[in-house]
Amino acid sequence: MRRRVLILGGSGEAADLARRLEPRAEFEVVTSLAGRTRHPAAVPGRVRTGGFGGVEGLSACLDAEGVDAVVDATHPYAANISRHAAQACDALGIPRIQLWRPAWPAVEGDRWTEAASPDAAAEVVASRQVSEAGCVFLSTGARDLPVFSHLRAIRFLVRLVDAPRTPLPLARSELIVGRGPFALGSERTLFLERGVELLVSRNSGGGATYPKLVAARELRIPVIMIKRPAPEAGPRVETAEEAFRWLRTVSHHGLT
Repeated sequence: MRRRVLILGGSGEAADLARRLEPRAEFEVVTSLAGRTRHPAAVPGRVRTGGFGGVEGLSACLDAEGVDAVVDATHPYAANISRHAAQACDALGIPRIQLWRPAWPAVEGDRWTEAASPDAAAEVVASRQVSEAGCVFLSTGARDLPVFSHLRAIRFLVRLVDAPRTPLPLARSELIVGRGPFALGSERTLFLERGVELLVSRNSGGGATYPKLVAARELRIPVIMIKRPAPEAGPRVETAEEAFRWLRTVSHHGLT
């Protein structure tokens, strides 16, 4: 009997897991994407796009689709959907695991200041001196940009996966559009050519965007690192391979 697996996507690990599961006859894979990225990377298997409508909507979808197991492989900062998945799966008795990409650790030479939230990061930026020729590199995603809008004297460099449909909510800014992985050499050149004096980043983990932190370390540029929300309670793994092994265990033991 095939087991239907819902992968809550949004990370490279989600796509990796879908690639591992798709050839396996015992699994039917459905990957759900939030739809915030207009041109997401290709994912094997069936893909649904858009939100569920809270816990109730997700519960109804899990029941209607006959989902046997859920892998929460969303972005580490997608706290709402992770919370909804935990509540819906607990209520329906559906096995769930969180595929939680490890955070980046600070290493020797890093000049990090941790901020508990984007608003706290904006307060730190306001307390720092940035030269007229320099800029602050915001590598946080589009949703966090409004909290920096009151810093009208600062020039910002913003990198997004998609070009926004509306102007950036910043008085002085330059937009660059790009999707990782990024090379260290190009990141170093970007910092030097744009005069980056401060980097603001989420601690997303993974290798695709880590070179920006290496460049900052080498150039002795301070980093304001926005902390992750806490993971949901329950089983958690760090790699697609571990999630794949968990799913095979669930399938073999009939825990659905």
